[in-house]
Amino acid sequence: MALPERDFGRTGWKVAPIGFGAWAIGGSWGDVSEKDARATLEAALDAGVTFIDTADVYGDGRSERIVRDVLASRFGDRPVVATKAGRRLDPHVAEGYTLEAIEGFVDRSLTNLGVDCLDLLQLHCPPTDVYYRPDFFGALDALVAKGKVRFLGVSVEKVEEALKAIEYPNVASVQIIYNMFRQRPADRFLALAREKGVAVIVRVPLASGLLTGKMTPQTAFAADDHRNFNRHGEAFDVGETFAGVPYDLALEAVEKLRPLVPGGATMAQMALRWITMNDAVSVVIPGARTPEQARANAAAGDLAPLDPEVMAAVSEVYETMIKPHVHQRW
Repeated sequence: MALPERDFGRTGWKVAPIGFGAWAIGGSWGDVSEKDARATLEAALDAGVTFIDTADVYGDGRSERIVRDVLASRFGDRPVVATKAGRRLDPHVAEGYTLEAIEGFVDRSLTNLGVDCLDLLQLHCPPTDVYYRPDFFGALDALVAKGKVRFLGVSVEKVEEALKAIEYPNVASVQIIYNMFRQRPADRFLALAREKGVAVIVRVPLASGLLTGKMTPQTAFAADDHRNFNRHGEAFDVGETFAGVPYDLALEAVEKLRPLVPGGATMAQMALRWITMNDAVSVVIPGARTPEQARANAAAGDLAPLDPEVMAAVSEVYETMIKPHVHQRW
């Protein structure tokens, strides 16, 4: 990757700006064999990725265990591995977020990942009310004191939640959706996070594959792919699927973006480079299901900065086509 490493907030870590999101190799993206999942993560690491994001619910721990097994087979510097906890609560309600519950999930992730201490534990998109409980955020420091967690972070659905989270001094990172179809975080949050020394992890960078430019009205998705079963938020927040943009409208917007792709690059690489143009972003975590996808994602770090004219054209597409559908929702 040509892009230099970036500070991961105030943790002291430096990470390559293109990371690896391990949801797709865990589940809910159609079938990915264990062999293909391992090969995909290996390819990402070989391409220079130094940050992996996973969660205890991705394949019910499968993703974490794949990360464990791949890293156990490798030599050299170990990447930062972030995981998430909270979505195992049933029902998933604010009252369920207690230190005892989260510590139980942490213990399970420690086993799945084969480590004594989690690099980064993120609350996994808790209900909004949780962000207004300073007692709970304060209690999480016990996990650090016990040596089970190095740093604490949150994964959020809404900018409002992100702004509230960074009021807590022990929140070292925020994971948020930010892409060419979800631009609201740039209004205020990204600059404030940088000012406070909070790392920013960007997820859903390709709007669930829309911004690869490879989808059509006829594209079919497997029954166990969230792009099939969560289009209207049936299983979790609809903003996680196609960034919350109506599918047919998004395909029209993609066609407006297609002429902007730099020569020699793919639309997916342009979309990733667009995100890293904002230096408040610490790392972006595209997923991949094949080694080829993983290598192509990492190569987005080799792209030259996007021209101001391209940045302006992307903004125009967002303002005229996408913003009315997503901007105030998240």
